[in-house]
Amino acid sequence: MTAASHYLVSLARRLAAGYATLPGLRAFMVTGSAAEGKSDFYSDLDMTAYYDELPSEDDLARVREQLGGSARIWVIGDRAEGGFAEAFMLDGVECQIGHTAVATWESEIAEVLDKPNADTPLHKAMEGTLKCIALHGEPLIETWKARIAAYSDGLARAMVEQHLRFPAMWLLHERLQTRDGTIWHYQALVELSHNVLAVLAGLNRKYFTSFQFKRMGAFCAELAITPPDLADRIEMLFGSDRKMAVEEAERLVSETLALVQEHMREVDANAAGKRIGQRSQPWLPAA
Repeated sequence: MTAASHYLVSLARRLAAGYATLPGLRAFMVTGSAAEGKSDFYSDLDMTAYYDELPSEDDLARVREQLGGSARIWVIGDRAEGGFAEAFMLDGVECQIGHTAVATWESEIAEVLDKPNADTPLHKAMEGTLKCIALHGEPLIETWKARIAAYSDGLARAMVEQHLRFPAMWLLHERLQTRDGTIWHYQALVELSHNVLAVLAGLNRKYFTSFQFKRMGAFCAELAITPPDLADRIEMLFGSDRKMAVEEAERLVSETLALVQEHMREVDANAAGKRIGQRSQPWLPAA
């Protein structure tokens, strides 16, 4: 654990003690880079508090004041829907804390696992819970971890099927070269990279969302079923040699589809690979 993570977890324990004074607090966890031990001195502090009923605005303001925190920097979400998040400064650190009703959170877990929902930022919350440090209500958090760790076959298949969509950059490369299509080129590579990662996440029973996706190297290192050198190869897609990038993108997609055919035969990957090897050709004027 980095020195910054040690500091942030210590700060989170201080915050947890403050929020424990609120009525109805059931659980409190620290998530993100602090919980994973990877924080640096630019990192913020991510936490979530769970309640039987959300506390009032006056109660939350009182706790912030008692802790020595600043006024809110921002707030997102709607308490009427069972959860929201806020941020404030404390000892120079941006403290981001989500306030969520237990019933709302358990409904969100069910939405991802039972529906299943393969395309939602809630995957970030699922993964964060698995790697969290529980600071209050440890038994309840452990039940959530056990539930979330049971990544269903249905969710795995939904992840693969939802993201089997890859822009055929190799097909369009020569055409884009004549059209000043720099932004489109990189936009398509981002979409392709996210979908490759999402398909592999499904094959490996791992939560993934493109929302605020960071630490790609660590994510790829946790995948057992993957093309070789995945993180390095995705990084090179965004280099200056566009022809090399689109050829590498084609290879990555081809290898990813082969893994789908090997490990999830019930999914038809043929349509996603039908343009592998194709190249756009210019037309010639009729005689």
